[in-house]
Amino acid sequence: MTSHRGGSEDITEAYYRGLMHAVGYRQKDLDKPQIAVVNSWTDVNPGHLPLKDLAQRVKEGIWSAGGSPGEFNVPAPCDGMAQGPGQHYILPQRDLIAASIEAMVRAHGFDGLVMLGSCDKIIPGMLMAAIRLNLPTIFLTAGAMLPCRIGGHTKVTSDLKEAIGKVSRQDIDMPTFLDWQERYCATSGTCSMMGTANTMGCFLEAVGLAPFGSATMLTFDAAKHRQARDVGERIVGLTRQGLRMDSFLNRTGLENGLKFISASGGSTNAILHLMACAKLMNLKMDLRQVEEIQSAVPVLAKFKPSSTYNITDFHEAGGVPGLQKAIADYLHLDVPLCMGDRLGETLDATPPPDETIIHPLSDPISPNGCFSILYGNLAPKGALVKKTGVEPGMLYHKGPAVVFDSEEDVRQFLLARQVQPGSVLVVRHEGPKGGPGMRELSIPAAMLVGMGLHTSVAMVTDGRFSGATRGPCVGHVTPEAWEKGPLAYVQNGDVIEIDIESNRLQVLISEKEMTRRQKQPLERPDHPAPGMLTAYRKMVTGAEEGALWL
Repeated sequence: MTSHRGGSEDITEAYYRGLMHAVGYRQKDLDKPQIAVVNSWTDVNPGHLPLKDLAQRVKEGIWSAGGSPGEFNVPAPCDGMAQGPGQHYILPQRDLIAASIEAMVRAHGFDGLVMLGSCDKIIPGMLMAAIRLNLPTIFLTAGAMLPCRIGGHTKVTSDLKEAIGKVSRQDIDMPTFLDWQERYCATSGTCSMMGTANTMGCFLEAVGLAPFGSATMLTFDAAKHRQARDVGERIVGLTRQGLRMDSFLNRTGLENGLKFISASGGSTNAILHLMACAKLMNLKMDLRQVEEIQSAVPVLAKFKPSSTYNITDFHEAGGVPGLQKAIADYLHLDVPLCMGDRLGETLDATPPPDETIIHPLSDPISPNGCFSILYGNLAPKGALVKKTGVEPGMLYHKGPAVVFDSEEDVRQFLLARQVQPGSVLVVRHEGPKGGPGMRELSIPAAMLVGMGLHTSVAMVTDGRFSGATRGPCVGHVTPEAWEKGPLAYVQNGDVIEIDIESNRLQVLISEKEMTRRQKQPLERPDHPAPGMLTAYRKMVTGAEEGALWL
């Protein structure tokens, strides 16, 4: 494949060529494959800070292989930094990122893409754009943050969130908390836990859209710069071969990726993003099919915050190919990888994984997937929980509801230490429309853990939880309360039943009583939707379809 701008000179292209000459491209450069280097570098997100330098290495590789790189940037918000009011704008930016990439690439007529991104909404946004564009595409992530060592213990970002609950309970003093706050995020790079960032980065490797090791190696490893050059060279080859996005990400690839996510104890947010991707790929895939696929695979690994192991431990134990080798019997192996060869060939050459961090099939952590998709009179269209992050004693829980209409309300309740063991905290009107923006309630969830309440208190919401969430936290309840979902009609004291093993979420009232309540006018709280959020609330779909907007 050659650039559509190449070949014999077309005088109607003079405007394009003249302006490209103005930014330094020579005539012969414009006859080469034009490769977009889509960079999400920013100064204010540790997962993306390294991408400024990595982009230069990618461009070196593109030039050396006979391509012509052109770099442009997209937003890269950090979920962790945007807790609270900023979270209204996080999930909407996934779709904005996708739309901005699509528009830029179509407008300028690039032939191939290198996507440089790391974090929770950036990788999914880039995936969505790549699906729509269906051009030759390779992804490269920044690599992992160095874990922090304090007092002989390894600490990562999720530990800092749980420390909020500890200082609130006065288990630690404020000077200690402030010291931890300064030290836990030790370097740039993606947070060293199996949150959404690393779940999606590892997913890219698992489906063959990124080189192996790219998500799990330390960001400052010299191998990362060599890897970036390799990616630059390889994208030129893919472009000339015409190997497009759908050569790698199709139903088969999506199933492989979902199975990997389940086997590695990944983030619930990944399900939301993969549902959006499936919709854009015109695949008929609903949550029941997702449950069937992911529950067929045993969980062989768990990482921070659901275990003591971090992403560097995972890398050293074998990383993504090591885990895929362990579950090879469950995978489609005759699929191509962007860096060459097929998955089966690569796994044949992969050393057997460590059997402590990556368990053998004979000793799974869980025999039937890391998620449970729950249904019942509270979630007719489904809800989601990461069951491998739940203490065994909380896999079944029944207790009285304590109802909140916003994240702020439940935070204040927890800070005031008013919560009673055994209760179920119901946080509604935080869905895609209701929030708006389907905020993640990772701080309240982490506070529960830090306060020692995750063994006696559950939380249920139509919002999201972080990939760094552990405990009995059920999210993505659909239909959402704002859209007259049953969650809107729960009252304080109603008994909520959560049965994770049986995939059930119920409020224990009669059908007649629920019908009576649903006939009453819906009382929505005052959740403003200023600016772009007005359009978002109007157009966004439900979480069961991936909360698509654009």
